[in-house]
Amino acid sequence: MHDLIVNWFSSFPKEWATFLVALIPITELRASIPLAYNGFGMSSFSAWFYSVMGTFFAMVLIVSVLDPIAGFLSRRFVFFQKFFTWLFEHTRRRANGKMEKYGEWAIFILAATPVPLLGGMTGALAAFVFGVALKKSLPLLLLGTMVSGGIVLLITMYL
Repeated sequence: MHDLIVNWFSSFPKEWATFLVALIPITELRASIPLAYNGFGMSSFSAWFYSVMGTFFAMVLIVSVLDPIAGFLSRRFVFFQKFFTWLFEHTRRRANGKMEKYGEWAIFILAATPVPLLGGMTGALAAFVFGVALKKSLPLLLLGTMVSGGIVLLITMYL
């Protein structure tokens, strides 16, 4: 899989390739940091920086444009109505206990957790679903993503 991704992005500058892999909700920076550091031979800081920026960019898109897009698609297509209903219910179930316990800091905790089905995109979805204001959610998401990136980088470098 690693070689497939490296080959697919071989025509891109390595910084852009890292950013784009981090932008993908399934891979996020959990895949882009090891790819950048081990596959592209980038420095640890560059791998971390471009990965954090890619994941954070996706988070900004989620919290700022998901509402109008979801509304538009849900009104026109039953499939999207069902998909967004499932997605928002799934996010509420995964994040509700944390939101009740930690309040807005749950957004940070979700973003700082570098495991599949949690992490940055779930933090951004939770901020959207629970109506956390952009002024509060974006700094928490960025800080959480920076921490998550640091964890992934340390694991990549020393394991």
